[in-house]
Amino acid sequence: MPTITWQDFESVELRVGTLLSARVNEKAVKPAYILEVDLGPLGIKTSSAQLTHHYRAEELPGRQVLCVCNFEPKRIAGVRSEVLVTGVYDADNKVVLAGFDKPLPNGARLA
Repeated sequence: MPTITWQDFESVELRVGTLLSARVNEKAVKPAYILEVDLGPLGIKTSSAQLTHHYRAEELPGRQVLCVCNFEPKRIAGVRSEVLVTGVYDADNKVVLAGFDKPLPNGARLA
């Protein structure tokens, strides 16, 4: 991977959000959820995420996640995805959510 400058990194808007809801995206080719994320002053945003391997929809609300908030919205399997909920692939190539060990205000920016 090429190195980036600090200015490059600062241009990515990474913020804390709380998942409000998760439901199965019936139109997705690969199993995915439609998520609603409360980003505080930025409002409630929608995202589509392939999280079904490690997470049941009913256990996701209330969980805090890290989101990329300044991508252009993208249509994914019929959903207008406004933010990217971040995670890391495990050894089986399944997404594990990035998260926090202490509660944070919605909309807080990664420092």
